[in-house]
Order: sequence, then C-alpha cells, then structure tokens
Amino acid sequence: MAGRRQFDEKQALEQVLDVFWRQGYGATSMADLASATGVQRGSLYHAYRDKEALFLRVFQDYESAFLADAAARLAQPDLRQALLDFFDFTIESITLGTPARGCLSTRTATDTRAATEPIQAALRGMLDGLEAVLTRRLSEDDATGRLTVPPVEAARVLVTATRGNVVIESVYEDPDRLRAAARTLVDMIVRPV
Repeated sequence: MAGRRQFDEKQALEQVLDVFWRQGYGATSMADLASATGVQRGSLYHAYRDKEALFLRVFQDYESAFLADAAARLAQPDLRQALLDFFDFTIESITLGTPARGCLSTRTATDTRAATEPIQAALRGMLDGLEAVLTRRLSEDDATGRLTVPPVEAARVLVTATRGNVVIESVYEDPDRLRAAARTLVDMIVRPV
C-alpha cells in the first residue's frame, strides 16, 4: 500500500529522539538514526525528507510531552509548592541516565550545526510555550498578591533559570545544588502567606 510505513513509527521516533538527545543534533547522522531504529536510511529519507525534518518531528513530540508534564507539576494548589514541583520536574528531566542526559532544547540551542531558522523557531516555540504555561499558573487567583514581580516577568525568570540549571548541572553534577537554588529563586518571587 503506497504511503504506508513499513516500520513501527512510534518506536522509531522514540529511538530517534534518544539519539538526538544523547549525541546532539550536529553530531548525529542519518546513518546513526538508521542504525538506532533498524530502519534503512532510504526509508527514513522517504518518510521524513532529511535529518532536520526528522529532528523537527521528534522535537514536536518532545515539546508537547514536556509542556504537559510541566503543567501537571504546576497544578499543585499551593503556589510555592507548585513552583518547587516544577523545578523538581525540570531537574529530574536533565539528570536522568548515566551519564545524565542533560536538556535536549539547551543542547540544541548551543549546537552551532543546529542554527537553522526552522530549528531556532522550534526552540523559541518551546520556550515560549513553557513561559505561557508558567504565566497561566502565576496568573491564577491564588498567585494574586503573592508575586514580587508581574506574572510574565516571573515566568521569564523561571524559564531562564531552568536553562541555567542545565549548565550548572553539567559542571557540578549535583541536583541538590540545583534544588537549593530553585528554592531561593522561588522565595524571591513568591511572598510568604
């Protein structure tokens, strides 16, 4: 049947995401992706056109899952605890694996071989999405009057801190250090009850 995938697409995309996450965009070749998935390069090219299109496809899934998980962590009814849960989630995400896998979006943002406009637009979209998730939570009734800065500004600072955590984790490999810094930042942004 024309157009039908001859491989388990969901499984293949998960494997592709793992390769990009471990190796980075620039260091990954279509041969690497074919090897990891067991799908011939020609089939990958036919299904996804090129490496960039394949990356954008798996990054879209990654972004959707990441933003949904972040929103779930922020659903905690206590604002301070919601933000601490959010930071726990982001710290857990970058410290999984041996060695720790780091952050796909930050790794990609700092990869000069990933500096194409479509990839940069995808990265901006993900960070804007994360900022929007945080802004929504920081704009809820229970946050009114508790923030030391407007919700949008607080959200931008929090997003920036998550990216900085990636760098600090790669240097110190100490999740407790990241959690302590997150508590301090949350205490600076959220007034006590």
